[in-house]
Amino acid sequence: MTAFRVSCRARPAAALAVTVLAAVALGAAPATATTPAVSCASGRPGLAARLSKDITAALKGRGSTTALALHDRTTGTTCALRSTSTYDSASVVKATVLAALLRDSATHHRHLTRRESDLSTAMITKSDNDATTSLWKQLGATKVRAFLKAAGMTHTTPGSGGYWGLTQITAQDEQRLPALLTTENPVLSDRARAYELGLMGKVVSSQRWGTPAGVPASATVQLKNGWLRRATHGWRVHSIGAFTGRGHDYALSVLTQDNRTMNDGVDTIQAVARAVHKDLNARYASHLDAAALNR
Repeated sequence: MTAFRVSCRARPAAALAVTVLAAVALGAAPATATTPAVSCASGRPGLAARLSKDITAALKGRGSTTALALHDRTTGTTCALRSTSTYDSASVVKATVLAALLRDSATHHRHLTRRESDLSTAMITKSDNDATTSLWKQLGATKVRAFLKAAGMTHTTPGSGGYWGLTQITAQDEQRLPALLTTENPVLSDRARAYELGLMGKVVSSQRWGTPAGVPASATVQLKNGWLRRATHGWRVHSIGAFTGRGHDYALSVLTQDNRTMNDGVDTIQAVARAVHKDLNARYASHLDAAALNR
């Protein structure tokens, strides 16, 4: 797998080196714990039980401490695991930063400037840290908090001292953003929603891991990932995704920590994602198979 750089606020080289060395020395993950049960509910008979079983099986034996939230509008399905537990955001907060910028610009009845557009594109599609720092400073904590309040993301706390990557997030709150982006609402205009979803659909290929794993080719994928290593709880690796188009209308947020390596976190998220996509799309897949046979 491609090697990834730590994603948080840009720091002086010496400080970053100390952080990484401390992580190597102290960041051993705890022994694998008993896999907790995933709580699911659904308007489709049997789907909740199947999802709970398959997601739990996907997490069995893994060292990651995982939180997740799932909502499928089509079937009225939800799943949750540790959905109110807090995690360092790493780069998934960049999707929130863009949403806050778009809401702020709409409040002042203006379009994004060329500079803001360029920074937003780099921040979302390439997970550029310098671009994020510039927009974070421009907005300030007050405007970020104003967006979080409007969005109902009441358990999210912006990182202090300019450290946007240490924003405290929950899987439950992370689900609120794709929910806003994929349906009409008073918080984000249709233009803003389309703009952000468009960038989330153009994430560079090397970062298109995580929640899209196992997604049907018929779905439109919009995502943002994050990864960060610290001295405690090892690697944080997160992925939020919205899946739309051709009968698909669901979002999945998976947060992990206590990973020994970044790949451990990616593997955990992708195991969960494959179970989710398989179960949500089983009926859709069977319809495609039937159509193919009738040609």
